[in-house]
Order: sequence, then C-alpha cells, then structure tokens
Amino acid sequence: MTDYLCKEDVTVGELVDINVYYQLQQFYFEEADLLDEGRYADWLERFDDDLYYWAPTRTNRTRRQQALAIAAPDEAAFYDETKDSLAWRIRRFDSGMAWAEDPPSRTRHLITNLSVRHAKDGESNELLEARTNFLVWRTRLERERDLFAGTRTDLLRPVGDGYKIFDRRILLDINVLPSKNISTFF
Repeated sequence: MTDYLCKEDVTVGELVDINVYYQLQQFYFEEADLLDEGRYADWLERFDDDLYYWAPTRTNRTRRQQALAIAAPDEAAFYDETKDSLAWRIRRFDSGMAWAEDPPSRTRHLITNLSVRHAKDGESNELLEARTNFLVWRTRLERERDLFAGTRTDLLRPVGDGYKIFDRRILLDINVLPSKNISTFF
C-alpha cells in the first residue's frame, strides 16, 4: 500500500474468503446502479460519517520522479470531500442551481478488478481494503461525452451485517481533465 492511499496507520493483510468477496462484489455493483440511476442520497448512505473522499490530481513525470506524480493531500485535487460536503453537492443537484447538471448527465459506471484484503488500523480495529478499477461513461446534452478511467481504494468498516466506506481514494488515469466539468461521482 503506497502512502497516498493511506488515511491512517493501516496494515493490509490476506485476501478475504469467497463469501466476503461476493458480498463486496454485490456492494460495488449496487453502488454503480445507484449512481447510474441518480439515486445519490441512497449512494451517500454507503459511506460512514467520517468519510474522506479524495481524488488527487496527477502530473506526467520522468521515471525517477514518479513519487511526485500524484498530488499530496494538501495539494490540488479533483475531489477533496467529506460526507457533509458530498451531501451539499447532492442537495445542490436538486436545487436547480447546479447548471453543470441541468439537464442531468447520464452515466454508466463499470466496476472491475475487485481485490479485497483484511486490514487493521493503528488501534487493531478490523477493516477491509477494497481496490477496484472503473470506467465511467458520461453523456450530457447532444454532444457532450466523457470517459473517465481509474482506480479506487476504499477502506471499509464492518457495520451490522454490511459495510461502510470511510475512506475512498480515487486515482484518475488522466492528468488533464478533457471535459467541461467533473460533476460525476466515482
């Protein structure tokens, strides 16, 4: 696990068993459906209250400068959000004041390459680390089309009979945003 993916002192261990893997696979497939159906309030419920949702910018660097290619948490980011700030964005969609999403975009989230491992934080609390790749197709109006590809690393806590994401790190494969805006969730 690289430094930019780590919210706190987290130790990642063995892969989970097939039952947990299947649960998380369905969790992420359902999440994609919620986003594609525009059910953002329901999507937000998958996150814990102390959520950190972060998508750093990146730059093209030589091989020996790769450690500098991804922005640090205090540097530029496409998203640097909490659960409260995401809730504000979602409320704004419904207010008519989010011109970039009126009319709303249509999206298709394709989630692949799920890898889930047991993890522990610095206080030995049981966590899961889930990594996924994504491809998000967005279309808006007559001619606006965007394609976003990247990877996500989530830290999840067991809650009741399910899980809550409390840390999502999104790494887009692009370094220059080709679209007019980025109002899509990943």
